[in-house]
Amino acid sequence: MARGASMTSSLTKPTVAFAHLGCEKNRVDTEHMVGLLADAGYGVSSDERDAAVVVVNTCSFIQDAREESVRTLVDLAEQGKELIIAGCLAQHFQDELLDSIPEAKAIVGTGDYQHIVEVLQRVEAGERVNRVSAVPTFVGDEHLPRQRTTDQAVAFLKVAEGCDYRCAFCIIPKLRGKQRSRPIESIVAEAHQLAEQGVQELILISQITTNYGLDLYGKPKLAILLRALGEVEIPWIRVHYAYPTGLTPDVLAAYREVANVVPYLDLPLQHSHPEVLRAMNRPWQADVNERLLDQIRAQLPDAVLRTTLIVGFPGETETHFEHLAEFLRSQRFDHVGVFTFSPEDGTAAADLPARVDPEVAQGRKDALMALQQSISAEQNQRWVGRTVDVLIEQLNPDTGEMIGRCARFAPEVDGEVHVQAAEDGQRAAPGMLVPVEITGADIYDLSGRIVGARAMVAAARAHA
Repeated sequence: MARGASMTSSLTKPTVAFAHLGCEKNRVDTEHMVGLLADAGYGVSSDERDAAVVVVNTCSFIQDAREESVRTLVDLAEQGKELIIAGCLAQHFQDELLDSIPEAKAIVGTGDYQHIVEVLQRVEAGERVNRVSAVPTFVGDEHLPRQRTTDQAVAFLKVAEGCDYRCAFCIIPKLRGKQRSRPIESIVAEAHQLAEQGVQELILISQITTNYGLDLYGKPKLAILLRALGEVEIPWIRVHYAYPTGLTPDVLAAYREVANVVPYLDLPLQHSHPEVLRAMNRPWQADVNERLLDQIRAQLPDAVLRTTLIVGFPGETETHFEHLAEFLRSQRFDHVGVFTFSPEDGTAAADLPARVDPEVAQGRKDALMALQQSISAEQNQRWVGRTVDVLIEQLNPDTGEMIGRCARFAPEVDGEVHVQAAEDGQRAAPGMLVPVEITGADIYDLSGRIVGARAMVAAARAHA
């Protein structure tokens, strides 16, 4: 949301402001709370100056995220705001937050955001509210009001909530509960709703999207879900968090055969060395990385591969790190995110011995990112000369340049495409998908020019 943008107005009830922190899964929860309050007649704003009450949807994934959430809460409290603390920090600390922040009038857990109207009404009546279920069990669906806060052309769709894995470094299962999938029919119904709103790109999210449906149907159903979404009139459907074990031949076939599913695979591998993976409690992954990556590339020659890695995990030696660096050299991912290990209270890894010195971990991160830069530049260079669809997202007011993304770039985490007008002057507004000839590339971004009708006709004649 743009700062100060008023999402709805009310003549009878006060305005409530929202401050959103954290991941896209958290963002969907924020959008549901915004929709619920708007439906109940409250004004809703993204500017805390508009309201005496601010709902802060917090993150508690790692220490840095917790510190940012707490800084936001303290800053708003010092401005004299009354606070409703929602999200992962509320689920994590519960009564401790109410005790330490007097301005906090309520806390709302990750499985309780659907009660935001009731919570606010109780606060207005003078009550101090703890609405945090010990074990989150709720997952929103297409019937729960939702008011999107992202760009009109892009929407996130949560296909499941929670996680059944117990990775040693991750606190998400404690904050979000066990995996609970939505029925295929529910997801498709919401996708149709979003298509009617003009969405051009739909991003499927959960903690383990390749395990979608396992809890509900007894086996993963991502392939069937993707084929069902092929009937929805949205040009791009992107899947986030594709765990290696779920990339079955059926799933890869769906990627290949369903026209609007983009061949973009976000593989959160975390490491390559079997000993580190065992320590991370990811033994299921140890021997599948390279085989699966070869299989993916064989079935999806144009697949765009992204991964995230953790360095400095307790016990990681120089030998382990060199194994990871060589893995990165040989596999040549399109996009890579690298994080240093963060010990989180409540996780198995928090108490592991053989801690890696933080400066050593940072050095390993820097080395991997430097290694990846030349690979990313080379992978981008392969697209020069191609004509691809680009979703225009913004205009540079100073230069008039259009800025967008092609399918190889996910929003916020990957690069951009800088687009010039066509030779005949044709331009595109934000929210439009237009053909662009890629004319340049660097480490992170691409550049190109809109291909007008004349150029397309000339190209077709040249190849006739």
